[in-house]
Amino acid sequence: AQAAQLLAPLAAHPGTNPADVAFSLAHGRADFPHRAVAVATGHDGFAAALQALATDTPAAGVVHGTAADHGRVAFVFPGHGSQWPGMANALYEQAPAFADKLRECAAVIDPLVGWSLLDTVLGREGAADQQHSDVAQPVLFSVMVSLAALWEAHGVRPAAVVGHSQGELAAACVAGVLTLEDAATVVVRRSRLFAQELPGRGMMAAVELSADGVRRRIAERNAPVDLAVVNGPAAVTVAGEPDEIERFVADCKADGIRARVVVRAGASHCALVEPLREPLRELLDGVPHHPPRIALYSTVTGGPLGADDLNPGYWFRNAREPVDFQAAVVALLGHGHRAFVECSPHPLLLSALLDTADETGHQPAAVGTLRRGEGGRERFLRSLAEAHVRGLAVDWDAPLDGTGARRTDLPTYPFQRRHHWLSPATGPSDVAAAGLAPADHPLLGAVLTAVDGDRTVLTGRLSPRSPAWLADHAVGGTALMPGTAYVEVALRAGDEVGCSGIEELTVERPLLLPEGTAVQLRVTVGALDAHRTRPVEVHARPDTGDDEPWTRHATGSLTTAAPSPRPPAAWPPPGAEPVDVTAFYADREADGYGYGPAFRGLRAAWRLGDEMYAEVALDQAHHADARRYAVHPALLDAALHAELLRTPATGAGTVRLPFTWSGVRVPAAGATTLRVRVAPAGGDAVSVTATDPAGRPVAAVDSLLMRPVPAAGLTAVTPGGGALYALDWQPLPAGAATAAGAGLRIVTPADDAAGPGGLP
Repeated sequence: AQAAQLLAPLAAHPGTNPADVAFSLAHGRADFPHRAVAVATGHDGFAAALQALATDTPAAGVVHGTAADHGRVAFVFPGHGSQWPGMANALYEQAPAFADKLRECAAVIDPLVGWSLLDTVLGREGAADQQHSDVAQPVLFSVMVSLAALWEAHGVRPAAVVGHSQGELAAACVAGVLTLEDAATVVVRRSRLFAQELPGRGMMAAVELSADGVRRRIAERNAPVDLAVVNGPAAVTVAGEPDEIERFVADCKADGIRARVVVRAGASHCALVEPLREPLRELLDGVPHHPPRIALYSTVTGGPLGADDLNPGYWFRNAREPVDFQAAVVALLGHGHRAFVECSPHPLLLSALLDTADETGHQPAAVGTLRRGEGGRERFLRSLAEAHVRGLAVDWDAPLDGTGARRTDLPTYPFQRRHHWLSPATGPSDVAAAGLAPADHPLLGAVLTAVDGDRTVLTGRLSPRSPAWLADHAVGGTALMPGTAYVEVALRAGDEVGCSGIEELTVERPLLLPEGTAVQLRVTVGALDAHRTRPVEVHARPDTGDDEPWTRHATGSLTTAAPSPRPPAAWPPPGAEPVDVTAFYADREADGYGYGPAFRGLRAAWRLGDEMYAEVALDQAHHADARRYAVHPALLDAALHAELLRTPATGAGTVRLPFTWSGVRVPAAGATTLRVRVAPAGGDAVSVTATDPAGRPVAAVDSLLMRPVPAAGLTAVTPGGGALYALDWQPLPAGAATAAGAGLRIVTPADDAAGPGGLP
């Protein structure tokens, strides 16, 4: 209701197009690091977006995060490949700053090319064909320069720029090294020369190896190919004659190295460009260069450029020598540039950039601008929101200009309730005083190894409030220990005895945790057998005394041999169709699931045949604790929500729970965001592969079998009690009050003045 009152003036204002307005739920100050932005259409759209934010429900127009000081901002301009048909149509109509700059570009490019830039960009009838490189390059240059102008119009201004291959011309223009007219001249003349001389000469292939690794392969095999592009730690491109590139790719694949041809119509950044040295120098002779007003970092030299470094000869080197984007990013990070904005119709370089940053120990902010199929103002506002919530300075008056909207304070907070009675102790105690070793795990408190060393026991104590996220996983209104938590405690037990994965784990009986209860947990690992596996069992019992019997909830085996999973090559894979996940959690509630904020991690999903791909994220409140888990159970559980999307619902009132896990391994711990692939694995089972956003393996399950269970059929195996005090409603049979002689009386002010004696 407060949100509705707050947003009503905006939605009702004459002439307002609320689709063009972002509503920020933050002040942008350093002392308010937790930020959110809603991008919506109209009053109802904003109210729905804010409701999604309040309930931590994924919604396309809601962006939230924690801001940090990332230092200076750098704009990134990719080379060929980010363009797509209709990439600027909507933005040209909706964003004046973008449209103005694009018209400036058209005014200088049209006389040079003999065709209309605007007609071509907007796909009008009779426009030039963007399939030709001498058309595509001027078009892409103009769009990227105009996107940079749009970011600057919204307060995001670069302290440095970097360009990849032909993107370096856009970077040089934004940096002031080339005027718009001179940059257009270089783009047009160079692209025309290359279109005449290079088509059909050579190919280029991407290889998932380091630059040094590719150089060694080239040297060892005396391969007549050139290292053409170094994007990141394991993202390299080679170029050369078609037969040699095909042979090099086949050689890599034979050795288990991922490689594929990415450009068949010609090659640059290799020896095939050498014959164009003098012709290009002659074409560009006389083009003036100026000292940069914004630092220009070169992907040719790997560092910042001065005025003396730039001349017509440099633009030949830009086409002939390798693109060392990785070195340029390392230099930018080292000089305090920790925020990156890719000014392109579709992000191509952010993944490689983040890989490089991760390898150097940095955690920068990195955002794109537009995406394929999303070229309008709403997409830009969402990108602007992503920059804002990560800490970049954004001028929110710019998108509000002309809408009639105004800034307003947020409504006050509702009454905050606090309980003052004691709760049972659930935190870890000094187990060393009892002769035990600490388990150092949120679900397990202590480790005990038998005298003969053949048996190891890990113990813990759980309740719906410890750890707190357990209460967010419920079935039929009762907290239920998720199947992923059994995986977590088994992995921790395996780590204790030198086992690197789970061969098999079967959940035999669900463990329900009604409010006010607590259970003792015990994980037992047996001796190593001839197959290099160890048996494992998970038991629980009510924490009400030593006389309570133990119940076995899971059993399986741990293994010492767990190979790392291979991540998917592309994300999302080509041909995958987006799936709307907006109503996913609301639909699951109808089935009997009760997912609280910690378990509402599904952010996006795609379907490709029988396979499902998804992006999931851990709730921000649990990020700090994630490093204490192999994979946080709430995050791994969210990964399984892709399987609930993949297969039809089993009917209202029925839930599907993990039953048997096989081949589980976790090569990297502490993840907070996952990219997930769920695919059939025979029968009713599925395989699950999870990577981090950079594509590095995090977890994999060879086979997971889930089984349907009636939500109402689950019963708690632990008795009530455990809290020192609790609230309970006592039923009073109808007529009981009258039978006891009690009655109801309206007390008047006179009665009140008479004192307590006036009451029955």
